[in-house]
Amino acid sequence: MVLSRTQRLLRAFAAWAVVMLFVFPIYYWVTLSIKLDREIFSIPPKVFSFETSAKSYEEVFGISLGFEEGLAVLPGGGDFYMTPRLWDSIVIAVCSTVLAIVIATLAAYALSRMRFRGQHHFVFWILSTRMMPPVAVAIPMFFIYRDFGLLDTYQGVILIHALMNMPLAVLLLKSFFDDIPKEIDEAALIDGASRFLIFRKLVLPMAVGGIAATAVLCFIFSWTEFLFVLTLTQTGLKTVPVVSSTFVTSTGTAWGNMAALGTAAILPAFVFILLVQKNLVRGLTLGSVKQ
Repeated sequence: MVLSRTQRLLRAFAAWAVVMLFVFPIYYWVTLSIKLDREIFSIPPKVFSFETSAKSYEEVFGISLGFEEGLAVLPGGGDFYMTPRLWDSIVIAVCSTVLAIVIATLAAYALSRMRFRGQHHFVFWILSTRMMPPVAVAIPMFFIYRDFGLLDTYQGVILIHALMNMPLAVLLLKSFFDDIPKEIDEAALIDGASRFLIFRKLVLPMAVGGIAATAVLCFIFSWTEFLFVLTLTQTGLKTVPVVSSTFVTSTGTAWGNMAALGTAAILPAFVFILLVQKNLVRGLTLGSVKQ
């Protein structure tokens, strides 16, 4: 069907309207981080024309950007210095994603290529572990972590985030491996290749898109997870979602500082998605069209 010029313009307008609908909250949040306090609470809200300041970023990251004369915030000084917390989030999200993907890739390939009794029940059991709300296991995990000395450690949070993402990663990767013809494995086995060699040299390169898509989802879920970090950390180790709650004090909410930290927290996820965007699109559409 050939669309008329008017229909194409209407479609383009609708597309841009949807984009603006989703982009505007992000734009407004970013502008909060560079507004003066009096500009943040102005009525009516100042969306496009307002006075700017780098004070919120300087307090959150402990550096002076030189936007205001006489302002010098020392690293580690101030109640809103959050650079170590941003680093904690990056380390935990990246390491838990790598751990979850490595284990889930091997498990998903085995479930896709091997047949055993009760396989469907086993797959459903994996899915059921994702159905359980985190709050149901948060307190038991606290006592387990306390007994094993894992409270307030990178290893403990990375492990729980990897376990949290494992069911989703296994099921997603299994669906990607199912879409790769099994005849490739069978032909290689006839030629004398081992199962692991087939997986590493043939199947894995063909599933890169699916692995990238799964890694992005695992990274985002770990990056935004709140309850386990709140429960299993007490003093030193915190992530961005948890420390964001500390901006709400008895004297009010530091919206500028919270927006500055939130804007900085968007960047690692954005960069990660940007790096794997080609494989992400390929992975999310893998298997969507059947011949």
